[in-house]
Amino acid sequence: MTSRVTAFFSLSTSRMLRLALLGSLVVTTPLFAEDHSNHNLPAKLVKDVQDATRPFINVNNLPDGYQPLFGCVSGPDHGAMGIHYVNLGLVGDGKIDLSTPEAIIYEPVGNGRRLLGVEYIVDAPTWLANPENSGLPPQLDGQAFQLVGVPNRFGIPSPFFELHVWAWRDNPQGAFVDWNNNVTCEKQ
Repeated sequence: MTSRVTAFFSLSTSRMLRLALLGSLVVTTPLFAEDHSNHNLPAKLVKDVQDATRPFINVNNLPDGYQPLFGCVSGPDHGAMGIHYVNLGLVGDGKIDLSTPEAIIYEPVGNGRRLLGVEYIVDAPTWLANPENSGLPPQLDGQAFQLVGVPNRFGIPSPFFELHVWAWRDNPQGAFVDWNNNVTCEKQ
């Protein structure tokens, strides 16, 4: 599995230099970013993600190409993220499409899975090399992605941009923050 992930994130020296230069300009969102959405009414992006992922409430309805990676991701002081079902073909394509997230996230509940949200992921050097992106980090509906450098907790050997959207589980820190204190890996 590691070699398949590595293949999507291999870098040339010139791409690494461009990314290093951009790194000095990119402002990343802090771990507990402030979320200005109204928790009583879902933000447009949250609603759009709900609409796009409604067919996947049952994990057995995921389209071909999605597979569980990394186990159930949890943090000792940040809650958890859950189990990421990732489509590696989408991760490596250098594109962001609201209707096809790179990862769909579930919480383990016994032998079942409860849909929580999604994570949009794009290889940073691939994204930044596309002149249409003007060298800027990706955004969806005005929500900026975070830059995750190397080394990282997933062992991915290349920097990447990511955005969590907690469309099916409220997050006390905000709908777009990585860790969710309302999620647990303890029920598997």
